[in-house]
Amino acid sequence: MQCQTSSSTLPGPQFVPTPITIPDPVPQDLQQARQSVGSLPIEKLLQEDEDNDTILHIYAAQGMREYTIAAAERIRELRRLDVKEHRGKTPLLVAVTANQPFIVHDLLMLGADINAVDDKGKTILHLAATYGFLEVIQVVRSIASTVNLEMRDFEGLTPLHCAVFTHNSIHRELNQDSTITTERQDELQHRSNQVAACIKLLVQMGASLSCQDIKSNKTAIHFTVQEGNVSLLKYFLEFSPTRCIEFINMKAHGNTALHMAAGLRNEKNQEEIIKLLLCHGADSSMRNLENDQAIHLVEVGEEGDKIRQLLKKGRITSASTSC
Repeated sequence: MQCQTSSSTLPGPQFVPTPITIPDPVPQDLQQARQSVGSLPIEKLLQEDEDNDTILHIYAAQGMREYTIAAAERIRELRRLDVKEHRGKTPLLVAVTANQPFIVHDLLMLGADINAVDDKGKTILHLAATYGFLEVIQVVRSIASTVNLEMRDFEGLTPLHCAVFTHNSIHRELNQDSTITTERQDELQHRSNQVAACIKLLVQMGASLSCQDIKSNKTAIHFTVQEGNVSLLKYFLEFSPTRCIEFINMKAHGNTALHMAAGLRNEKNQEEIIKLLLCHGADSSMRNLENDQAIHLVEVGEEGDKIRQLLKKGRITSASTSC
């Protein structure tokens, strides 16, 4: 039997991110900012408001690039470039959450700590991946010769996991909310495309598809399957088809991705997901901690009978995919 799958809504595995171009700050504006910031007393530069924000945090949040540079130049001399506000964010992390890639670039070039974390353990990559800020990740890629793509936040998640969570959330709203307006649908589709681009860039930078979260031992594949996110699953499986066997049968507390797919309920993409997994080497004979094979988790009924037939046949050969 051959594996026939629908086309993915994501760009293909050949996706190549456009290199980001960082313009120079406006010389006249930078000179004016340096004069203004240079006239401030040290106490004013280091003063914190009720949220523990310094003037550098505020400049970064408001996108005031030249003033951010000027303030960072002075604060760097005091070794306070990575001071944290009430949520544990440094000015660099504030710039990330404000989606200010040029300021992120400037602060990194001035010596801001690329490995700084907030009070949830999230790094620059965790935040950019969560919000779908592609240009921020591009900045990191262009500056950092080495960056820890597998660093976990305090929930045990990598940046790739965070991006998958966001993409799954958008996928869920797009496909399950029958009251969604056209305007909201367009907004969500745009966000979905941005997050998908972040996922692709992280994977191409070397983020591991076999990296497991700390709490549940789930990989990006497990998270994707349990939400029925077929377009994202297809991308993961086709990005490096020769390596699928390395992660396709990994277990999360005893369950493989195929177990999770078999256990899906009221999921319109269930058959396609199972075909994709079988096509790429999923082993239907594997058992979980309860000694169940995937076929034992399929719901009763006519639709379940179709899935059981697929699982009984086991691995599917594909005319279009080399596994």
